Amino acid sequence: MQFYGHIVDGQEVPSLDGATMADVDPYTREPWATIALGGKADADRAVAAAKNAFDNGPWPRMGYEKRQQLMHRLADLMEQNAEELAMADTQDMGKPITQSRHDVARSVLNVRFFADHARMSAGEALPMDTGHHAYTRWEPVGVVAAISPWNFPLMLGTWKVMPALAWGNTVVWKPAEDTPVSATIIGRLAIEAGFPHGVLNVVHGYGPDSAGSALTENPDVKRITFTGESGTGKIISAVASRNLTPVSLELGGKGANIVFDDADLHNAVHWAVEAIFRNAGQVCLAGSRLYVQRGIYEEFMVRYKAAAEALVVGDPKDPATTFSAALASQEHFTKVKGYLQADSLGGGSILTGGLGDGWSVRPTIITNVPHTARVMREEIFGPVTVATAFDTEAEAISLANDTRYGLNAMVFTENLSRAHRVAAQLHAGTVWVNCFFIRDLRAPFGGFGESGIGREGGNFSRDFMTEPKAVVMQIDPA
Repeated sequence: MQFYGHIVDGQEVPSLDGATMADVDPYTREPWATIALGGKADADRAVAAAKNAFDNGPWPRMGYEKRQQLMHRLADLMEQNAEELAMADTQDMGKPITQSRHDVARSVLNVRFFADHARMSAGEALPMDTGHHAYTRWEPVGVVAAISPWNFPLMLGTWKVMPALAWGNTVVWKPAEDTPVSATIIGRLAIEAGFPHGVLNVVHGYGPDSAGSALTENPDVKRITFTGESGTGKIISAVASRNLTPVSLELGGKGANIVFDDADLHNAVHWAVEAIFRNAGQVCLAGSRLYVQRGIYEEFMVRYKAAAEALVVGDPKDPATTFSAALASQEHFTKVKGYLQADSLGGGSILTGGLGDGWSVRPTIITNVPHTARVMREEIFGPVTVATAFDTEAEAISLANDTRYGLNAMVFTENLSRAHRVAAQLHAGTVWVNCFFIRDLRAPFGGFGESGIGREGGNFSRDFMTEPKAVVMQIDPA
Protein backbone atom coordinates (compact mmCIF):
# COMPACT_ATOMS: atom_id res chain seq x y z
CA MET A 1 0.00 0.00 0.00
CA GLN A 2 1.28 3.45 -0.89
CA PHE A 3 2.22 5.81 1.94
CA TYR A 4 0.79 9.33 2.07
CA GLY A 5 2.56 11.67 4.44
CA HIS A 6 2.13 15.20 5.72
CA ILE A 7 3.32 18.08 3.56
CA VAL A 8 5.35 20.44 5.74
CA ASP A 9 7.73 23.17 4.62
CA GLY A 10 7.93 21.86 1.06
CA GLN A 11 8.60 18.22 2.00
CA GLU A 12 6.47 15.11 2.37
CA VAL A 13 7.23 13.80 5.84
CA PRO A 14 6.05 11.14 8.30
CA SER A 15 4.62 12.01 11.69
CA LEU A 16 7.14 13.07 14.28
CA ASP A 17 6.35 9.98 16.35
CA GLY A 18 6.09 7.70 13.31
CA ALA A 19 2.37 6.98 13.86
CA THR A 20 0.25 5.86 10.91
CA MET A 21 -3.36 4.96 10.21
CA ALA A 22 -4.98 2.70 7.63
CA ASP A 23 -7.09 4.28 4.89
CA VAL A 24 -10.12 2.03 4.26
CA ASP A 25 -11.99 1.73 0.96
CA PRO A 26 -15.65 1.73 2.09
CA TYR A 27 -16.77 -0.40 -0.87
CA THR A 28 -14.28 -3.24 -0.36
CA ARG A 29 -14.07 -2.50 3.39
CA GLU A 30 -10.32 -3.16 3.14
CA PRO A 31 -7.33 -0.82 3.70
CA TRP A 32 -5.88 0.54 0.48
CA ALA A 33 -3.30 3.09 1.71
CA THR A 34 -1.25 4.02 4.77
CA ILE A 35 -1.51 7.57 6.08
CA ALA A 36 0.73 9.52 8.44
CA LEU A 37 -1.26 10.03 11.65
CA GLY A 38 -0.48 13.45 13.02
CA GLY A 39 -1.06 14.96 16.43
CA LYS A 40 -0.49 18.27 18.17
CA ALA A 41 3.25 18.27 17.53
CA ASP A 42 2.73 17.74 13.79
CA ALA A 43 0.10 20.49 13.62
CA ASP A 44 2.35 22.90 15.51
CA ARG A 45 5.25 22.04 13.20
CA ALA A 46 3.11 22.84 10.15
CA VAL A 47 1.88 26.12 11.64
CA ALA A 48 5.47 27.12 12.43
CA ALA A 49 6.47 26.41 8.82
CA ALA A 50 3.52 28.40 7.50
CA LYS A 51 4.26 31.32 9.83
CA ASN A 52 7.90 31.40 8.80
CA ALA A 53 6.90 31.33 5.12
CA PHE A 54 4.53 34.23 5.71
CA ASP A 55 6.89 36.31 7.84
CA ASN A 56 10.10 35.71 5.90
CA GLY A 57 9.24 34.12 2.56
CA PRO A 58 8.30 35.61 -0.81
CA TRP A 59 4.65 34.50 -1.05
CA PRO A 60 2.90 37.53 0.54
CA ARG A 61 5.32 39.89 -1.23
CA MET A 62 5.55 38.44 -4.73
CA GLY A 63 2.40 40.16 -5.97
CA TYR A 64 -0.85 38.93 -7.44
CA GLU A 65 0.52 38.17 -10.91
CA LYS A 66 3.22 35.77 -9.75
CA ARG A 67 0.88 34.01 -7.32
CA GLN A 68 -1.67 33.76 -10.13
CA GLN A 69 0.90 32.12 -12.41
CA LEU A 70 1.89 29.55 -9.80
CA MET A 71 -1.73 28.72 -8.99
CA HIS A 72 -2.53 28.23 -12.67
CA ARG A 73 0.51 25.96 -12.90
CA LEU A 74 -0.97 23.95 -10.03
CA ALA A 75 -4.31 23.79 -11.88
CA ASP A 76 -2.50 22.51 -14.99
CA LEU A 77 -0.86 19.76 -12.95
CA MET A 78 -4.21 18.84 -11.41
CA GLU A 79 -5.65 18.38 -14.89
CA GLN A 80 -2.67 16.24 -15.87
CA ASN A 81 -3.20 14.08 -12.76
CA ALA A 82 -7.00 14.21 -12.81
CA GLU A 83 -7.55 10.46 -12.81
CA GLU A 84 -5.28 9.90 -9.81
CA LEU A 85 -7.12 12.63 -7.89
CA ALA A 86 -10.54 11.28 -8.85
CA MET A 87 -9.67 7.71 -7.92
CA ALA A 88 -8.27 8.88 -4.58
CA ASP A 89 -11.62 10.39 -3.57
CA THR A 90 -13.54 7.39 -4.90
CA GLN A 91 -11.43 4.92 -2.93
CA ASP A 92 -11.46 7.12 0.16
CA MET A 93 -15.22 7.70 0.46
CA GLY A 94 -17.03 5.57 -2.10
CA LYS A 95 -18.08 8.35 -4.46
CA PRO A 96 -18.91 7.09 -7.99
CA ILE A 97 -15.91 7.70 -10.22
CA THR A 98 -17.88 9.81 -12.70
CA GLN A 99 -18.82 12.16 -9.85
CA SER A 100 -15.23 12.24 -8.58
CA ARG A 101 -14.06 13.24 -12.06
CA HIS A 102 -16.61 16.04 -12.01
CA ASP A 103 -15.30 17.11 -8.60
CA VAL A 104 -11.76 17.31 -9.95
CA ALA A 105 -12.93 19.62 -12.74
CA ARG A 106 -14.76 21.78 -10.20
CA SER A 107 -11.64 21.82 -8.01
CA VAL A 108 -9.51 23.01 -10.92
CA LEU A 109 -12.06 25.76 -11.43
CA ASN A 110 -11.69 26.74 -7.76
CA VAL A 111 -7.94 27.15 -8.22
CA ARG A 112 -8.21 29.16 -11.42
CA PHE A 113 -11.12 31.31 -10.25
CA PHE A 114 -9.51 32.49 -7.02
CA ALA A 115 -6.13 33.02 -8.72
CA ASP A 116 -7.80 35.32 -11.23
CA HIS A 117 -10.24 36.89 -8.79
CA ALA A 118 -7.49 38.14 -6.48
CA ARG A 119 -5.58 39.63 -9.40
CA MET A 120 -8.64 41.38 -10.84
CA SER A 121 -10.25 42.59 -7.59
CA ALA A 122 -10.21 46.32 -7.05
CA GLY A 123 -10.05 48.37 -3.91
CA GLU A 124 -12.21 51.40 -3.29
CA ALA A 125 -11.21 54.98 -3.99
CA LEU A 126 -12.99 57.36 -1.60
CA PRO A 127 -12.58 61.03 -2.60
CA MET A 128 -13.08 63.39 0.33
CA ASP A 129 -14.15 67.05 0.47
CA THR A 130 -11.48 68.13 2.96
CA GLY A 131 -8.36 68.09 0.83
CA HIS A 132 -7.80 64.40 1.54
CA HIS A 133 -8.23 61.16 -0.36
CA ALA A 134 -8.93 57.71 1.06
CA TYR A 135 -8.53 54.29 -0.49
CA THR A 136 -8.64 50.66 0.64
CA ARG A 137 -6.13 47.85 0.61
CA TRP A 138 -6.68 44.15 1.30
CA GLU A 139 -3.76 42.76 3.30
CA PRO A 140 -3.14 39.01 3.89
CA VAL A 141 -3.64 37.95 7.49
CA GLY A 142 -0.99 35.26 7.96
CA VAL A 143 -1.56 31.56 8.63
CA VAL A 144 -4.96 30.14 7.68
CA ALA A 145 -6.16 26.77 9.01
CA ALA A 146 -8.43 25.05 6.49
CA ILE A 147 -10.33 22.05 7.90
CA SER A 148 -12.25 20.27 5.16
CA PRO A 149 -14.90 17.49 5.23
CA TRP A 150 -14.98 13.96 3.87
CA ASN A 151 -17.95 14.20 1.49
CA PHE A 152 -16.26 16.36 -1.17
CA PRO A 153 -12.61 15.95 -0.12
CA LEU A 154 -10.91 17.70 -3.03
CA MET A 155 -13.60 20.16 -4.07
CA LEU A 156 -14.31 21.60 -0.63
CA GLY A 157 -10.65 21.50 0.31
CA THR A 158 -9.65 23.64 -2.66
CA TRP A 159 -12.65 25.90 -2.03
CA LYS A 160 -11.07 26.81 1.31
CA VAL A 161 -7.37 26.70 0.54
CA MET A 162 -7.23 28.58 -2.76
CA PRO A 163 -8.72 31.96 -1.75
CA ALA A 164 -6.40 32.01 1.26
CA LEU A 165 -3.40 31.44 -1.01
CA ALA A 166 -4.54 33.83 -3.71
CA TRP A 167 -4.65 36.73 -1.26
CA GLY A 168 -1.13 36.04 -0.01
CA ASN A 169 -1.72 33.94 3.08
CA THR A 170 -0.02 30.66 3.96
CA VAL A 171 -2.11 27.59 4.78
CA VAL A 172 -2.25 24.50 6.94
CA TRP A 173 -4.85 22.17 5.46
CA LYS A 174 -6.26 19.36 7.58
CA PRO A 175 -8.46 17.07 5.49
CA ALA A 176 -10.91 14.71 7.15
CA GLU A 177 -9.20 11.62 8.52
CA ASP A 178 -11.41 9.35 6.39
CA THR A 179 -10.45 11.06 3.12
CA PRO A 180 -6.84 12.21 3.31
CA VAL A 181 -5.22 11.15 0.06
CA SER A 182 -6.22 13.86 -2.43
CA ALA A 183 -4.90 16.55 -0.06
CA THR A 184 -1.45 14.97 -0.01
CA ILE A 185 -1.52 14.72 -3.80
CA ILE A 186 -2.34 18.45 -4.04
CA GLY A 187 0.53 19.16 -1.65
CA ARG A 188 2.89 17.18 -3.86
CA LEU A 189 1.66 19.02 -6.96
CA ALA A 190 2.09 22.40 -5.29
CA ILE A 191 5.74 21.55 -4.64
CA GLU A 192 6.10 20.48 -8.27
CA ALA A 193 4.43 23.71 -9.41
CA GLY A 194 7.08 25.73 -7.61
CA PHE A 195 5.22 27.00 -4.56
CA PRO A 196 7.70 28.34 -1.98
CA HIS A 197 8.32 26.02 0.96
CA GLY A 198 5.86 26.40 3.80
CA VAL A 199 3.14 28.11 1.77
CA LEU A 200 0.84 25.08 1.52
CA ASN A 201 1.12 22.52 4.31
CA VAL A 202 -1.05 19.42 4.82
CA VAL A 203 -1.48 17.68 8.17
CA HIS A 204 -3.43 14.45 8.66
CA GLY A 205 -5.05 13.37 11.89
CA TYR A 206 -8.17 13.40 13.98
CA GLY A 207 -10.03 16.39 15.37
CA PRO A 208 -10.53 16.26 19.16
CA ASP A 209 -7.33 16.13 21.22
CA SER A 210 -5.33 15.78 18.02
CA ALA A 211 -4.19 17.72 14.97
CA GLY A 212 -7.55 19.42 14.45
CA SER A 213 -7.90 20.86 17.94
CA ALA A 214 -4.24 21.90 17.92
CA LEU A 215 -4.86 24.03 14.84
CA THR A 216 -7.88 25.75 16.35
CA GLU A 217 -5.99 26.49 19.58
CA ASN A 218 -2.77 27.80 18.05
CA PRO A 219 -2.44 31.59 18.49
CA ASP A 220 -0.35 31.83 15.31
CA VAL A 221 -3.37 30.76 13.25
CA LYS A 222 -5.13 33.96 12.16
CA ARG A 223 -8.16 32.51 10.37
CA ILE A 224 -10.04 29.19 10.65
CA THR A 225 -12.29 27.99 7.86
CA PHE A 226 -14.23 24.80 8.60
CA THR A 227 -16.88 22.72 6.86
CA GLY A 228 -18.51 19.95 8.82
CA GLU A 229 -21.06 18.98 11.43
CA SER A 230 -22.80 21.73 13.41
CA GLY A 231 -21.74 20.41 16.82
CA THR A 232 -18.09 20.43 15.81
CA GLY A 233 -18.50 23.94 14.46
CA LYS A 234 -19.74 25.14 17.85
CA ILE A 235 -16.67 23.65 19.55
CA ILE A 236 -14.30 25.27 17.05
CA SER A 237 -16.02 28.62 17.48
CA ALA A 238 -15.70 28.44 21.26
CA VAL A 239 -12.01 27.48 21.15
CA ALA A 240 -11.16 30.10 18.53
CA SER A 241 -12.76 32.82 20.62
CA ARG A 242 -10.01 32.45 23.21
CA ASN A 243 -7.55 33.92 20.70
CA LEU A 244 -10.18 36.14 19.00
CA THR A 245 -9.50 34.14 15.84
CA PRO A 246 -12.15 34.82 13.17
CA VAL A 247 -13.94 31.70 11.93
CA SER A 248 -15.91 30.83 8.83
CA LEU A 249 -18.19 27.86 9.50
CA GLU A 250 -20.21 26.04 6.83
CA LEU A 251 -22.17 23.50 8.83
CA GLY A 252 -25.13 21.15 8.56
CA GLY A 253 -28.32 21.41 6.57
CA LYS A 254 -31.81 20.04 6.17
CA GLY A 255 -32.70 21.48 2.80
CA ALA A 256 -36.32 21.95 1.77
CA ASN A 257 -37.35 21.10 -1.79
CA ILE A 258 -40.70 22.73 -2.66
CA VAL A 259 -42.54 21.58 -5.80
CA PHE A 260 -45.60 23.62 -6.77
CA ASP A 261 -48.40 22.28 -8.94
CA ASP A 262 -47.34 24.43 -11.91
CA ALA A 263 -43.81 23.00 -11.96
CA ASP A 264 -42.28 21.21 -14.94
CA LEU A 265 -42.59 17.70 -13.48
CA HIS A 266 -39.86 16.16 -15.58
CA ASN A 267 -37.39 18.83 -14.49
CA ALA A 268 -38.55 18.75 -10.87
CA VAL A 269 -38.20 14.97 -10.59
CA HIS A 270 -34.74 15.05 -12.18
CA TRP A 271 -33.44 17.61 -9.69
CA ALA A 272 -35.23 16.03 -6.73
CA VAL A 273 -33.25 12.85 -7.46
CA GLU A 274 -29.98 14.76 -7.81
CA ALA A 275 -30.66 16.77 -4.66
CA ILE A 276 -30.81 13.77 -2.32
CA PHE A 277 -29.27 10.78 -4.11
CA ARG A 278 -26.15 12.34 -5.64
CA ASN A 279 -23.13 11.28 -3.57
CA ALA A 280 -25.55 8.98 -1.69
CA GLY A 281 -27.08 11.98 0.04
CA GLN A 282 -23.79 12.79 1.77
CA VAL A 283 -24.20 16.45 0.88
CA CYS A 284 -24.79 19.32 3.28
CA LEU A 285 -27.03 20.86 0.59
CA ALA A 286 -29.15 17.73 0.18
CA GLY A 287 -32.85 18.29 -0.47
CA SER A 288 -33.85 15.88 2.27
CA ARG A 289 -37.28 17.42 2.97
CA LEU A 290 -39.50 17.19 -0.09
CA TYR A 291 -42.75 19.20 -0.12
CA VAL A 292 -45.07 18.61 -3.09
CA GLN A 293 -48.34 20.46 -3.67
CA ARG A 294 -51.27 18.14 -3.15
CA GLY A 295 -52.75 18.39 -6.66
CA ILE A 296 -49.66 16.77 -8.23
CA TYR A 297 -48.42 14.77 -5.24
CA GLU A 298 -49.52 11.31 -6.43
CA GLU A 299 -48.21 11.72 -9.97
CA PHE A 300 -44.96 13.23 -8.76
CA MET A 301 -44.35 10.42 -6.30
CA VAL A 302 -44.90 7.74 -8.93
CA ARG A 303 -42.29 9.38 -11.15
CA TYR A 304 -39.94 10.09 -8.26
CA LYS A 305 -40.04 6.52 -6.98
CA ALA A 306 -39.37 5.14 -10.46
CA ALA A 307 -36.43 7.49 -10.98
CA ALA A 308 -34.91 6.52 -7.62
CA GLU A 309 -35.25 2.82 -8.38
CA ALA A 310 -33.68 3.33 -11.83
CA LEU A 311 -30.35 4.51 -10.37
CA VAL A 312 -27.54 2.05 -11.08
CA VAL A 313 -26.25 0.82 -7.71
CA GLY A 314 -22.80 -0.75 -7.79
CA ASP A 315 -19.03 -0.53 -7.50
CA PRO A 316 -18.09 3.18 -7.34
CA LYS A 317 -15.05 2.51 -9.51
CA ASP A 318 -17.31 1.36 -12.36
CA PRO A 319 -18.20 4.29 -14.67
CA ALA A 320 -21.65 2.75 -15.16
CA THR A 321 -22.48 3.21 -11.47
CA THR A 322 -24.68 6.20 -10.68
CA PHE A 323 -25.24 5.37 -7.00
CA SER A 324 -22.48 3.91 -4.86
CA ALA A 325 -23.09 0.68 -2.99
CA ALA A 326 -21.21 2.12 0.01
CA LEU A 327 -21.48 5.03 2.37
CA ALA A 328 -18.23 6.74 3.33
CA SER A 329 -17.39 4.70 6.43
CA GLN A 330 -18.71 2.06 8.80
CA GLU A 331 -19.30 4.72 11.45
CA HIS A 332 -21.38 6.81 9.08
CA PHE A 333 -23.30 3.79 7.80
CA THR A 334 -24.25 2.95 11.38
CA LYS A 335 -25.51 6.49 11.91
CA VAL A 336 -27.66 6.54 8.75
CA LYS A 337 -28.99 3.05 9.46
CA GLY A 338 -30.30 4.30 12.78
CA TYR A 339 -32.63 6.72 11.01
CA LEU A 340 -34.40 3.83 9.31
CA GLN A 341 -35.52 2.33 12.61
CA ALA A 342 -39.14 2.66 13.74
CA ASP A 343 -38.40 5.12 16.53
CA SER A 344 -36.83 7.55 14.05
CA LEU A 345 -39.61 7.21 11.45
CA GLY A 346 -42.27 8.33 13.91
CA GLY A 347 -44.91 6.18 12.23
CA GLY A 348 -43.81 6.96 8.68
CA SER A 349 -43.36 4.26 6.05
CA ILE A 350 -40.55 3.49 3.62
CA LEU A 351 -41.93 3.78 0.08
CA THR A 352 -38.74 2.44 -1.50
CA GLY A 353 -35.14 1.81 -0.50
CA GLY A 354 -33.77 0.71 2.85
CA LEU A 355 -30.59 -1.08 3.78
CA GLY A 356 -28.38 -2.59 1.11
CA ASP A 357 -25.33 -4.84 1.22
CA GLY A 358 -22.19 -3.96 3.14
CA TRP A 359 -22.07 -0.32 4.26
CA SER A 360 -24.83 0.75 1.88
CA VAL A 361 -28.27 2.30 2.06
CA ARG A 362 -30.33 2.22 -1.11
CA PRO A 363 -32.09 5.36 -2.44
CA THR A 364 -34.81 5.74 0.19
CA ILE A 365 -38.10 7.67 0.14
CA ILE A 366 -40.17 7.93 3.32
CA THR A 367 -43.79 9.12 3.44
CA ASN A 368 -46.48 9.88 6.05
CA VAL A 369 -43.98 11.25 8.53
CA PRO A 370 -45.05 13.62 11.32
CA HIS A 371 -43.17 16.89 11.45
CA THR A 372 -41.73 15.98 14.86
CA ALA A 373 -40.05 12.74 13.73
CA ARG A 374 -36.25 12.49 13.85
CA VAL A 375 -36.02 11.84 10.12
CA MET A 376 -37.81 15.14 9.55
CA ARG A 377 -35.90 17.24 12.09
CA GLU A 378 -32.30 15.98 12.05
CA GLU A 379 -29.62 15.98 9.38
CA ILE A 380 -29.28 12.36 8.22
CA PHE A 381 -26.52 12.97 5.68
CA GLY A 382 -27.54 9.92 3.69
CA PRO A 383 -29.75 8.94 0.73
CA VAL A 384 -33.00 9.39 2.66
CA THR A 385 -35.73 11.86 1.73
CA VAL A 386 -39.02 12.55 3.50
CA ALA A 387 -41.94 13.48 1.22
CA THR A 388 -44.93 15.53 2.41
CA ALA A 389 -47.94 17.03 0.62
CA PHE A 390 -48.93 20.68 1.14
CA ASP A 391 -51.85 22.82 0.04
CA THR A 392 -50.91 26.50 -0.05
CA GLU A 393 -47.88 28.64 -0.74
CA ALA A 394 -47.93 30.00 2.79
CA GLU A 395 -48.00 26.47 4.21
CA ALA A 396 -45.02 25.44 2.08
CA ILE A 397 -42.97 28.40 3.27
CA SER A 398 -43.89 27.73 6.89
CA LEU A 399 -42.91 24.06 6.63
CA ALA A 400 -39.64 24.85 4.87
CA ASN A 401 -38.63 27.41 7.50
CA ASP A 402 -39.52 25.18 10.46
CA THR A 403 -35.95 23.97 11.04
CA ARG A 404 -32.90 25.01 13.03
CA TYR A 405 -30.88 24.87 9.81
CA GLY A 406 -30.86 27.29 6.90
CA LEU A 407 -28.23 26.35 4.35
CA ASN A 408 -30.29 26.02 1.19
CA ALA A 409 -33.68 25.42 -0.38
CA MET A 410 -35.17 24.65 -3.80
CA VAL A 411 -38.32 25.96 -5.45
CA PHE A 412 -39.92 24.46 -8.55
CA THR A 413 -42.52 26.59 -10.28
CA GLU A 414 -43.18 28.10 -13.70
CA ASN A 415 -44.72 31.20 -12.10
CA LEU A 416 -42.09 33.94 -12.14
CA SER A 417 -43.75 36.07 -9.47
CA ARG A 418 -44.12 33.07 -7.15
CA ALA A 419 -40.47 32.13 -7.64
CA HIS A 420 -39.28 35.56 -6.51
CA ARG A 421 -41.86 35.80 -3.75
CA VAL A 422 -41.07 32.43 -2.20
CA ALA A 423 -37.29 32.76 -2.58
CA ALA A 424 -37.43 36.03 -0.64
CA GLN A 425 -39.25 34.41 2.28
CA LEU A 426 -37.16 31.25 2.69
CA HIS A 427 -34.61 31.30 5.52
CA ALA A 428 -31.70 29.87 3.53
CA GLY A 429 -28.31 31.04 2.38
CA THR A 430 -28.90 29.73 -1.16
CA VAL A 431 -32.22 29.25 -2.94
CA TRP A 432 -32.24 27.37 -6.24
CA VAL A 433 -35.21 27.89 -8.55
CA ASN A 434 -35.90 25.04 -10.99
CA CYS A 435 -32.40 23.61 -10.50
CA PHE A 436 -29.93 22.39 -7.87
CA PHE A 437 -26.17 22.56 -7.16
CA ILE A 438 -25.52 25.22 -9.81
CA ARG A 439 -22.84 27.57 -8.50
CA ASP A 440 -21.37 30.93 -9.36
CA LEU A 441 -18.13 31.23 -7.42
CA ARG A 442 -18.67 34.97 -7.00
CA ALA A 443 -21.88 34.43 -5.02
CA PRO A 444 -22.03 34.16 -1.21
CA PHE A 445 -22.09 30.63 0.15
CA GLY A 446 -23.11 29.85 3.72
CA GLY A 447 -26.18 29.44 5.87
CA PHE A 448 -28.61 30.73 8.45
CA GLY A 449 -28.97 29.41 12.01
CA GLU A 450 -27.10 26.19 12.78
CA SER A 451 -25.93 26.00 9.17
CA GLY A 452 -23.03 28.25 9.98
CA ILE A 453 -21.39 31.62 10.40
CA GLY A 454 -20.15 33.83 7.58
CA ARG A 455 -20.04 33.49 3.82
CA GLU A 456 -17.37 32.43 1.35
CA GLY A 457 -17.02 32.94 -2.39
CA GLY A 458 -15.75 35.86 -4.46
CA ASN A 459 -15.44 39.05 -2.43
CA PHE A 460 -16.84 37.25 0.62
CA SER A 461 -13.76 34.99 0.66
CA ARG A 462 -11.56 38.02 0.13
CA ASP A 463 -13.13 39.82 3.09
CA PHE A 464 -12.57 36.84 5.36
CA MET A 465 -9.05 36.00 4.21
CA THR A 466 -7.71 39.55 4.45
CA GLU A 467 -7.49 42.52 6.77
CA PRO A 468 -9.08 45.50 5.00
CA LYS A 469 -7.01 48.63 5.49
CA ALA A 470 -7.96 52.28 4.99
CA VAL A 471 -5.25 54.65 3.76
CA VAL A 472 -6.00 58.38 4.10
CA MET A 473 -3.76 60.88 2.29
CA GLN A 474 -3.61 64.63 2.42
CA ILE A 475 -3.53 65.97 -1.13
CA ASP A 476 -4.14 69.65 -0.44
CA PRO A 477 -2.01 71.10 2.38
CA ALA A 478 -4.25 74.18 2.45
